[in-house]
Amino acid sequence: MKNILTILLMVFIFCSCHTTLKPTVASQPEAKTTKTDSKNDEWVSLFNGKNLDDWINHGSEKWYVENGEIICESGPKAEYGYLSTVDFYDNFELSLEFKQEANGNSGVFFRSTLEGTKITGWQAEVAPPNNNTGGIYESYGRGWLIKPDPKKDAALKMGEWNTMKIKADGAKVTTWLNGMEMIQIEDEKIGKGKGAIALQIHDGGE
Repeated sequence: MKNILTILLMVFIFCSCHTTLKPTVASQPEAKTTKTDSKNDEWVSLFNGKNLDDWINHGSEKWYVENGEIICESGPKAEYGYLSTVDFYDNFELSLEFKQEANGNSGVFFRSTLEGTKITGWQAEVAPPNNNTGGIYESYGRGWLIKPDPKKDAALKMGEWNTMKIKADGAKVTTWLNGMEMIQIEDEKIGKGKGAIALQIHDGGE
């Protein structure tokens, strides 16, 4: 099954210096170092709509571009897979659109690093109905940090385009789904995190 994650992926950098994640795969291009001055706040597109330049594929699952959309699709092994930005982003506001077409869950990671397909960092959940879309999960750590009020799940549109926004400012993280605030959390460990923005395809083949 295909799981379309995004057609628009924009990040607003505020008060942020993003360093580089050096690719561990030999075929990947050399990472570029960029900095953003807080006096020159601007929206930056993370996806050019044509290819996956400036992104790194971790694992054997399928990531490709079709009709201006990033598609994630399980491979033969149906394992975890991640697509991460080359650059690190500290404080930001990320806006994206996703369409949940299958029953498997996915996620948008932030301030995250990877070793193979083992990811360290925090995930804003993207999942089917009644599965905590917009909640924050810490992989290989404390697990669920906060789940949305179940009543807010009504904001999710299964099989249609949804808009998610994630704002990370120091230790404070807020998520929105289709304009509804889903969670707000302030966490010291998140505040110290450094890393990339990454998209996930879950294992299991759905």
